[in-house]
Amino acid sequence: MQDMIKRIVEADAEAQALEQANKKAAEEERRRIDEEAAAIYQKYMDNAKEEIAKSEAYLEKRTDRKFRDISVKQESSLIKLKADYEQNRDRWVDEIVSRVIG
Repeated sequence: MQDMIKRIVEADAEAQALEQANKKAAEEERRRIDEEAAAIYQKYMDNAKEEIAKSEAYLEKRTDRKFRDISVKQESSLIKLKADYEQNRDRWVDEIVSRVIG
């Protein structure tokens, strides 16, 4: 009878040890999954940041180019307007005076 009790106690101890081992394995698997998920998320975020940086650089270059194009056009228009003014100043003044005085 004591032999049977001894085997039951040993079987219970083995079952508890197996349960602890399973719990430990499950915790390790959860930790591994969490680490993998964090690594995947970090890789995704790094890729997203890289794409944003590329887009940002492209948009900045495009904006600078458009700004330069507009500046060149404005400068060209200003030069033309000054030239027109210098060329037609006296005629425009005479015409304005003549329209006012009649």
